[in-house]
Amino acid sequence: MTDDTRGTTRAYENGEIRVVWRPEVCAHSGVCVRGLAEVFRPRERPWIDLHGAPSDRIAAQVEQCPSGALSWERV
Repeated sequence: MTDDTRGTTRAYENGEIRVVWRPEVCAHSGVCVRGLAEVFRPRERPWIDLHGAPSDRIAAQVEQCPSGALSWERV
């Protein structure tokens, strides 16, 4: 997925929600990993596994992203 105004994005879905990651905005603070390591796994590919936790927990963690690189929406 590409957005001309914000650069490249990556989207991950689990049938309930879609998490969008904008790598060029990411500050790599680790808030996502420390908060929900079963979903956000930086040493694995793909690094986001939306099957690792319930969608409501994932959405709540995404909202904690300090840089705004992560966002979510219902699908």
